[in-house]
Amino acid sequence: MSRNTEPCLGPKPATHQLRLTPQALPIPASGNQTLLQSAALAGIELMASCRNGSCRACMRRVLSGQVSYRIEWPGLSREEKFQGFILPCVAYPNSDVVLSSTQHLSGD
Repeated sequence: MSRNTEPCLGPKPATHQLRLTPQALPIPASGNQTLLQSAALAGIELMASCRNGSCRACMRRVLSGQVSYRIEWPGLSREEKFQGFILPCVAYPNSDVVLSSTQHLSGD
């Protein structure tokens, strides 16, 4: 009788790619890490402060791809979400994602 000694860790999270325009170099983006964490692991520093979706310092526009949040309502207005803005500090990739490399500034 054979026994499986491998730990049961559940399904492995999907790995996608994150790209920041205009350079668009691919960065591995795991489904269990925020986009901000994935960028940091690749040595790319994105502006951020609170890391919980309230300060909005990291706000970027999604040019393609989909993300999800594990918090009910991150610090974005309905209009900003409709216009494609996300908060990478609390956004998890659901697909390959391309983000604007420049942060959103109030009034833009």
